[in-house]
Amino acid sequence: MDILCVCGMGIGTSVLLKMNVEQAAADLGMDVNVTTSDAGSAKGQANMNDLVLTSEELVSELEGTSTPIVPITNFMDIDEIKDALEDYA
Repeated sequence: MDILCVCGMGIGTSVLLKMNVEQAAADLGMDVNVTTSDAGSAKGQANMNDLVLTSEELVSELEGTSTPIVPITNFMDIDEIKDALEDYA
């Protein structure tokens, strides 16, 4: 499963989310490829992925893609991330 993690600038929080997505996927025994992006570039990259994870504030900027976009409230909450992954696995 290819997953795109998006934050406003594409540095910092998207990398933090990426690390936690990789951990959650490992806990679930899922094979994932996780990349990061800034909000401006993400819309073009979204369709090349199976799932987009981002903050609630950025969901509206990414609408219009065929890829599911899932808001994550707490990027540090592994259980929340696991729930999102299980819903779209």
